[in-house]
Amino acid sequence: MIDVKLIRENPDLVRKAARDKGLAVDIDRLLEVDAQRRALETEWNELRHQQNLAGQRIAKATPAEKATLSQEMSAIKVRLKELDARREQVDAELRELLMLVPQIPDPAAPVGHDPSANVEVRRWGSPRSKSDFGFPFKDHVEIGETLGIIDIDRGVKIAGSRNYVLRGAGALLHEAVLRLAWDLMIEREHEPPPLAAPAGQRADQASATRPADDRTRGKLRFMPLTVPPLVSDRLMYGTGFFPLHRDEVYLCERDGQSLVGTAEVPVTGYHADEILEETELPKLYVARTTCFRREAGAAGKDTRGLYRIHTFDKLEQVVVCRADPAESAYWHEVIIRNAEAVLQALELPYRVVEVCTGEMGQGKVRMFDIETWMPSRGAYSETHSASRFHDFQARRLNLRYRRADTGKPEFCHTLNNTVVASPRILIPLLELNQNADGSVTIPRALRPFMRGLERIEA
Repeated sequence: MIDVKLIRENPDLVRKAARDKGLAVDIDRLLEVDAQRRALETEWNELRHQQNLAGQRIAKATPAEKATLSQEMSAIKVRLKELDARREQVDAELRELLMLVPQIPDPAAPVGHDPSANVEVRRWGSPRSKSDFGFPFKDHVEIGETLGIIDIDRGVKIAGSRNYVLRGAGALLHEAVLRLAWDLMIEREHEPPPLAAPAGQRADQASATRPADDRTRGKLRFMPLTVPPLVSDRLMYGTGFFPLHRDEVYLCERDGQSLVGTAEVPVTGYHADEILEETELPKLYVARTTCFRREAGAAGKDTRGLYRIHTFDKLEQVVVCRADPAESAYWHEVIIRNAEAVLQALELPYRVVEVCTGEMGQGKVRMFDIETWMPSRGAYSETHSASRFHDFQARRLNLRYRRADTGKPEFCHTLNNTVVASPRILIPLLELNQNADGSVTIPRALRPFMRGLERIEA
């Protein structure tokens, strides 16, 4: 959700954001309803003022005057009740319309409506095509079935399409990847963002005028959290998954809850309805959850193997920071580099791409994907998604901090990115490390989590 005042003052800017993101929202109707709400608010306040004055006059009035004033009070009371009912209707419609308004993307974000408009930022490692292996290439499904570590047929028998069972070394490999990423996130240290000098102030004066904050604490680390994968609908609306992506979510409608598709939801909602102190920021969190996605819009797409499935495990990193675009940008790069560190430890070639406006979704200011090379697909394919929201989620969640300089509450900025998601990451791990004899070599970084196992063999 964005500030209605911004929409009121810059309607064309918001209309452009909706066009660039390919979203339908009736800004004219929103402004009309907002005007109605403000008119009702003005009338209600005026009547309350008249009611208070009438109450004061009754105490000094003659009996005849009291009768007249009582009639006036009754009429005011009736009108206030009518206004309350109308305000409730108008507020509900305005909130529904605001829930559809997109965040305004950063001017630097590439404008476009499909992945062809995404922009490559950098690459790491050397991809290998099927012909580069020097022996008959197998995709991850063939490898998994031959080695007895992936059983898709029985996964489908248990739970329907897009399900699977990992067996033996396959299950161990799945856990090893997650544990490696978990340890890496906990161990990595991060410098606080550089101080930005306020307007009209030299950079060397900034530290003298800013309050004591996290920069006095030295390097920062992500705090691990264990969070519920089942959340209230309020958090789904708050993080921006409802109402636009409701069809993609497994709903527990009887209880007004949903199964999450990412730990972003419970972790970002962790401080909902709170006012944090500025000295507490940034909040750096990492959490692992089992994730659930209906893949309702992917019928017939990526049906083979482990790429697009209904349940998986994922580590997610979430940042809550000050309402400072430069600081948000700093943490955005940090969480991208964290994910890259995992892929480099796994020795998997990847590229970072900036996602265009039409692909980034409703709430994001800027978005980057990390795509890992998958030989069976003959392409870099998405394994990570790093998003910067500014105050979009914080407004919906009522997540604020108290500014140290003014003492006034302000909405936080939020960001998130995948650390690793499995079993999707097992696709390149198995395919790129296969050997001519059918075995798979385990990357060195994973061996301590595989009880020293160096190869998976039949």
